[in-house]
Amino acid sequence: MSSLDDLIGRARMLLGEGHSPGQIADELSLSMETVTWLLTQAKGTTAPKDVHIDWSAVSSQAPLLEEMALMLLRRYYQDQDSECASPAAEVVVGIALSGIPLATLIAVQEAAQLSIYHPAKQNQSEKPMGSISGNFAPVSGKRCIIIDDVITSGKTMHEVVKYLKKHNAVPVAIWVIFDKRGIKDVEGVPVYSLFKISRID
Repeated sequence: MSSLDDLIGRARMLLGEGHSPGQIADELSLSMETVTWLLTQAKGTTAPKDVHIDWSAVSSQAPLLEEMALMLLRRYYQDQDSECASPAAEVVVGIALSGIPLATLIAVQEAAQLSIYHPAKQNQSEKPMGSISGNFAPVSGKRCIIIDDVITSGKTMHEVVKYLKKHNAVPVAIWVIFDKRGIKDVEGVPVYSLFKISRID
């Protein structure tokens, strides 16, 4: 997408198809603030400063997506002790939706269990809360790596880390492809990204 009009059109189309604003934010790799603006364009307000990332040329191609997952693995292990032979974690936690394919591929490579986290922003109840899917691995007492495609504001990552700690899990690292905030850690959990995105105005 090359223009603001394209983003507005895409956000409205997704809303019309029943996506929640949180799901739209994930689909477009934008902050909730930006998506709210795209959908409402309140008079007298300017568009929030954000960066749209379209990585669908890779995410839509399974072999390329697998290469991206392997790059995340290599990125993490290059920073670890060269004698570290043990897997990074017992459970790989994929953040719904875009973190799930990456987490699945990484779990296979690491011989780890797979868990899925549904963030609060995707929950449309009156009191939205995030949760771990009961259909996948439990996290209690396990060392966990958190996987997603993009850190936009960092809010979802803070939510996931707090959730895991509250449920007696041990988050050891966060792996993302794109970091739009330049975050080094979240609640003491180190962030490993392939790309840091900076906006220069």
